Amino acid sequence: MRDTSLSWQKILAQGFTSTTDLLDFLELPRSEGNLFAEKQFPSRIPLGFAKRMQKGNPKDPLLLQVLAKEDELTEADDYVIDPLSESNTPIKGLLHKYHGRVLLTLTGVCAVNCRYCFRRHFPYQANNPGRRGWKEVCAYIANDPSITEVILSGGDPLLAANLVLEELLQSLEEISHIHTLRIHTRIPIVLPERIDKGLLDLLTNTRFKKVIVVHCNHPQELDESVLRACSDLKKASCYLLNQSVLLAGINDDAGILSKLSHALFDYGIMPYYLHLLDKVKGSAHFDMPLPRAQSIYHQLQSLVPGYLLPRLAREEPGRSSKTLLI
Repeated sequence: MRDTSLSWQKILAQGFTSTTDLLDFLELPRSEGNLFAEKQFPSRIPLGFAKRMQKGNPKDPLLLQVLAKEDELTEADDYVIDPLSESNTPIKGLLHKYHGRVLLTLTGVCAVNCRYCFRRHFPYQANNPGRRGWKEVCAYIANDPSITEVILSGGDPLLAANLVLEELLQSLEEISHIHTLRIHTRIPIVLPERIDKGLLDLLTNTRFKKVIVVHCNHPQELDESVLRACSDLKKASCYLLNQSVLLAGINDDAGILSKLSHALFDYGIMPYYLHLLDKVKGSAHFDMPLPRAQSIYHQLQSLVPGYLLPRLAREEPGRSSKTLLI
C-alpha cells in the first residue's frame, strides 16, 4: 500500500491540461502540438505519466498517445463520431451489446485523454442517468436473469469516488444472478495513486468475482508505481488482464509487443486483447491496414509463449461478439 502526503485527487489536479505546457515540460517545440485539435478533444495527462516520457523526443510512444496533433483535423472516409453505434442504448448509462453482460458508463471523465479513444465524441452528458437513473439501471439488470456480469467503464470508472462505487456495488450485490464485476480502467497505469485503501477495501469485501482489465499499449508505461498498484489489486483478489490497441508509430512492432507481454506478466497482468483501432473521427493516423496488423501478430506469435499472446480482435457494430482476426 502506497503512502502519500497528497490525495489522488490532488495528484490528478497536478496533471497537464494544455498541450503547450506538456511540450514545455518535455523540452519540445510547441509546434509539435495543435490547439485546434485540443479544442475538439481536450488534453489531460497525469504528471506521473508524463514523467515516463523521454524529454526532447517528439516520437516518444507515450507522448504520441496523448498529444493533440494536426493529423486529428484531417477528414478521412469511414472514420465516424460513433464507430461502434453506442448511441442506441436501452437506458441511460447502460450498454447491452453482448449476451450475459452489460456495460455501465459510470463517468465521462478519464485520468488521461488518449487521442485514439473510440468514445472521444461520446455524449456522456446526454447518457448520464443521474442518481435516480442508477436505480432504473439496476432494475433493468435485475429483470434480466441472463445477465451475470456487470462491466464498469466510462470514461474511467475508478475516477468515481469510493462512496459512489460503494453505493453502486451494494445495489448490484442485491441482484443474485450477478456473479462477476469487471472494471475497464487505465487508472493503475496512468494514476496508480488512485488505488487507495478505501478502494481496495471495497474490492476485498465485495462478494463478486473481480476482473480488472487495464489498458497498456507500450512497456514504457510500466514502472514501480504501477507495480505497487497492481500488487495491491491482486492482494484484493482481483484478476488482472490487459487490452492494448495496435497503434501506428507507437507499438506496431512485434518486438515491442513481445516486451509488453513479458513485462505485463512480471506485473501479474495477463495479455488479453490486442485491438485494431476503432475508426473514430480524428484517429485515422493511428490506423493501419489489416494485412500489416496480421503480419505483426504472426511475428508476435513466434516471440511469446501461447499464454502471453493476446487475441487480435476488432469490435464491429451489431455483432454478438468481438471479431477475432487470426
